[in-house]
Amino acid sequence: MKKILGYSDKISVRPGETISFMVSSIEGTAFEASIIRVIHGDTNPKGPGFRYESVATPVDGSYAGRLQEALAGSYVVVPDHRVLAALKSFTVQAMIWPTTPGQGAQTLVARWDEGRKAGFILGLDEAGCACLTLGDGKGGVKTVSSGKPVVAREWYLAAASWDAASGTVTVHQIPRVAYGKTDDEATVTAQPGVAAGTVAGPLLMAAHPVGAVGSRLRTAGHYNGKIDSPALTAAVLDRLGIELNLSGRLPDALKAAVAARWDFSRGITGETVFDASPNLLHGETVNLPVRAMKGHNWTGRTLCWEHAPEEYGAIHFHDDDLYDCGWEVDFTLTVPDGLKSGLYAAHVRLPDGQEDFMPFVIRAPRGKPGSKAVFLVPTASYMAYANEHMPTDAPLAELLTGQVAVLYPNDVFLAENRNFGGSCYDVHSDGSGICYTSRLRPILNMRPNYQSWLGGFGSSLWQFNADTHITDWLEAKGYAFDCITDEDLHYEGVEALDGYDVVMTGTHPEYHSLEMWDAMDAFKKRGGRLMYLGANGWYWRVAYHPSKPGVLEVRRNEDGIRAWAAEPGEYYHSFTGEYGGLWRRNARPPQMMAGTGFTAQGFDISSYYRRQPGAEDPRAAFVFEGVADEIIGDFGLIGDGAAGLELDRADRLLGTPPNALVLASSENHTDIYLVVCEEILINYPGQGGQESPLVRADMVFYETPAGGAVFSTSSIAWAGSLSHNGYDNNVSRITENVLKRFLDETPF
Repeated sequence: MKKILGYSDKISVRPGETISFMVSSIEGTAFEASIIRVIHGDTNPKGPGFRYESVATPVDGSYAGRLQEALAGSYVVVPDHRVLAALKSFTVQAMIWPTTPGQGAQTLVARWDEGRKAGFILGLDEAGCACLTLGDGKGGVKTVSSGKPVVAREWYLAAASWDAASGTVTVHQIPRVAYGKTDDEATVTAQPGVAAGTVAGPLLMAAHPVGAVGSRLRTAGHYNGKIDSPALTAAVLDRLGIELNLSGRLPDALKAAVAARWDFSRGITGETVFDASPNLLHGETVNLPVRAMKGHNWTGRTLCWEHAPEEYGAIHFHDDDLYDCGWEVDFTLTVPDGLKSGLYAAHVRLPDGQEDFMPFVIRAPRGKPGSKAVFLVPTASYMAYANEHMPTDAPLAELLTGQVAVLYPNDVFLAENRNFGGSCYDVHSDGSGICYTSRLRPILNMRPNYQSWLGGFGSSLWQFNADTHITDWLEAKGYAFDCITDEDLHYEGVEALDGYDVVMTGTHPEYHSLEMWDAMDAFKKRGGRLMYLGANGWYWRVAYHPSKPGVLEVRRNEDGIRAWAAEPGEYYHSFTGEYGGLWRRNARPPQMMAGTGFTAQGFDISSYYRRQPGAEDPRAAFVFEGVADEIIGDFGLIGDGAAGLELDRADRLLGTPPNALVLASSENHTDIYLVVCEEILINYPGQGGQESPLVRADMVFYETPAGGAVFSTSSIAWAGSLSHNGYDNNVSRITENVLKRFLDETPF
């Protein structure tokens, strides 16, 4: 069991800025903390090994340990209000689309005091039947159920009334679609003998409060599914009245009794839940339930929620949603002047040797770059893969990789502790895809020293540690470089690249926002040089939240290599209203940016490149200076070759510039390597690496009109070959040749 873990409030800082670290010592044991500069995070014994440099800062020292909890599960909280306090008789209602009925009692709308067992809960009972629970605050708790289970993923009007004068409860469960031989409609009236006791506290939706952890609510009864058009009325409504209230057509005599009618179609890009009644009982979502979801009245006349927001009045809640762990700060670093830009981490450790690392980037001082070259740390991709559960959850993982999934302690810990949230490659407990991801939580697969579940190669071949193959090479070769993150590029645009002539990417820069895409395009257009040292870049379009830091969204639409698919009509980002999915389907294929784009993937062994005629063009002579080899990269830490995992190819029809030179192409991949699905219009045999010409990585070079240039390796495994033979090899030499020429200010 992992006994210590933590996270930081920021992902990048400059000298003089502060970054805070939150730590949970599971057993309450005191811990030591320090700061390191990460040079090489891969522990593969065939490579340089885990290399770091200790940095003396005021952070160094011992700290009292404490358990800090991750409280997962999304809900809405509406603050206490005099209108709520004045409730006697009432009707509470909501349109619901439940996804896990029958898997435990779930709350829809609640005004509840757990300590006193007072108030009411409109919910689903353990059998999945709509019900109303009343508590009088004196020990009396009763539930009136419809007695008929709802059908998963169908819309229902769930409503209940409490008549204080007669002591009567009525529960309505009204399906929106009637099916033959399906008995799921009910109206039940009963006298439970228990009144709804008074409550001083908030009203919640999709959960009910059971306590507090500091300033955070502890909640239970988390609901999985959509809620649309919830309402609370200070009167007893019959079925017709409930239907009229749903449509906003209550008679004037009853309109004054409406305590709240929440309209989730308003403010979709934010976290405020708006009350359309004059009482303005607005609320806030907690843990980022998914917005811009099809409502009960969705017609399909448009697929964009901005064109018909009234049809997107649903919020999808999950019992495993998590945005910000909300932990207390254990220590804070003010970045000292003089620390060079690079990859850093806070290192915390227990007396028994257990440890954790919390990576972050230190940037150069504003307006004072330390080098003409900058490494763009692909933090958006790190976030998309954050805490992925593929080795334990994905049934096809072993077939896709051609090997047994190797489980490491972090994989087991995440499988057993789902409250730390999943990745955008996972699904929620109800089977819906995870489209939001946050860095404000421990991300256990974004760590130096982390071993990937694809560890059959004996290498940390994915994401963060694979990228340290590049930073380690730069250190070994003596090249100065700065670091910035995807977030920096998103929020600052091309200004984040001011002062730099060369941008080097990581091995897998897969996720990009519009702001990031436009910034890199502007950098190229003004003469900047781009070294694309990976593959599967500029693939998925993402959106960052407009007001909440450290969270992004991806909608996996009709196409692409997907672990799950978005529901029809839910293809547009809730954060921005932009169409999601592949950049290729947004008319910006990665070939337009890097000259190559994703074409195939495979995870058994890597292969090599063979020189192509483009290598003989005098324009590319500098690339191969000192390299006469026909075969390039038949070695490396990742699958014993430089061409592996994911591969990109040039394609003029997808935007590869007409002046691009294909310098080398990989070959002889196994049939575990398959062509990506967006290339296949009709399924047919021959899509494997031994047969399809599309299974290849193209090394590409081209010049841009403003005197810049682009060099693309088009393989995730490329960087894993840099350190071979003490950094003396043709992959290293080619990379160095390109970097030297790109740093030369002479225009191309």
